Amino acid sequence: MSSPAIFIEYLKKQNRFSEEDRKWISIWVNRFSEQFPAWEEDRDDALLQFCQRLASYKKDYVVMRAQRAISIYFAFLDSQKRAELSQKEAPLSGKHSEGAAANPWVSFRGHIYKTLQEHIRIKHLSIRTEKTYLAWTNRFMDYLESYIKPEWLDGRPSIQADHLRSYLSHLAVKRKISAATQEQAFNALLLLYRVVLHVDVDGLSSVLRAKRRRRLPVVLTRSEVGQLISRLQNPYRLMASLMYASGIRLEECLSLRLKDLNFQDETMDVRSGKGGKDRLTLFPGALHASMKTYLEDLRIRWEGDRKKNLPGVFLPEAIALKYPHAEFEWSWYWLFPSRRVFLDPRTGKSAYWHLHPSVLQRQVHEALKAAGITKLASVHTLRHSFATHLLEDGYDIRTIQELLGHSHVETTMIYTHVASRHKRGVISPFDSLPFDSLSQSI
Repeated sequence: MSSPAIFIEYLKKQNRFSEEDRKWISIWVNRFSEQFPAWEEDRDDALLQFCQRLASYKKDYVVMRAQRAISIYFAFLDSQKRAELSQKEAPLSGKHSEGAAANPWVSFRGHIYKTLQEHIRIKHLSIRTEKTYLAWTNRFMDYLESYIKPEWLDGRPSIQADHLRSYLSHLAVKRKISAATQEQAFNALLLLYRVVLHVDVDGLSSVLRAKRRRRLPVVLTRSEVGQLISRLQNPYRLMASLMYASGIRLEECLSLRLKDLNFQDETMDVRSGKGGKDRLTLFPGALHASMKTYLEDLRIRWEGDRKKNLPGVFLPEAIALKYPHAEFEWSWYWLFPSRRVFLDPRTGKSAYWHLHPSVLQRQVHEALKAAGITKLASVHTLRHSFATHLLEDGYDIRTIQELLGHSHVETTMIYTHVASRHKRGVISPFDSLPFDSLSQSI
């Protein structure tokens, strides 16, 4: 087995891994090796058991991160074995190539990742989108290298449109992933084919893609919303209240800055929402008193950071260039900042980010249980409830569409199916049965 030092050196040579990534990859590999010391006998089964054990007490994204880290380690070991084999078979002439160089896929992947990453950053896509697209590209490359094994021409693999069809079919049929996840993979790899590989992809209708089911959104009653919010503590109560009061998404709530609140107009600016769009939504007066109290405490924290010369907050790239000192200004401070400083993998600069989505998700999950609400609700249910309750109050569908930030009114129309039973006032014939008949039937 290769030493950890060689593995770390291998990670450093891969441009796609930051220092933070390398640290966590090493941690997960060490934990895996400690829990399954004989993993080399059947590494796939050992990895499966490790992930299943981890899933019993960790969230899905943590399990996926651990699985990816160990898969990277497996790929490294495979490249080492291939390098050793090629050195034994090749005549001893000159200096031997390193393990990474012996495998042509390593250098090809490095070129692919770098080109795709540059395009994503030129388009100013989010860091979350960047990580997701690079992760799907990596999985696709694993699939090509392990299963397809395309022919190499002029120093690069001959990747065809059929390989994408094969992989998407593999995800739908073999892996049985959800329709939403498959759509995410499709979008990521479509960008790879068009921008990096320059390969036309036609006939995707022939792919066995999972059919996305149209489900009615889960909606809480007004009473249930009140019970949920009352069981949260600040700042989580304020965050949940904002989401229900304005219909904003979780990421939009977390991305709010002080300058986005308009107390006089009772409105709130949503910047770079889904699809990179800005919009104006509600900031009701009923929230102003609690918000001002919260901001007084937040101001004390901000002033303390400034006195200690701590880092500022992350800014959009254009703003950071135009106003280099804006990161330290009160107006640009996050409404819900994180407690610790993070390292930006793009710039290598440390700064404060907003709270992680899982923080509020976990708090709402516990509040739902405490309130005895058995519906399959989540943080996003507050947005569904906002739209449904506005419809029940008789507001125009176009107005609700603008408040929600939907591009198409058809997306907003789904809430009419949830609210319609309240608006029609239809009484079931069961309600008119005589009491005796009702008791006999039961």
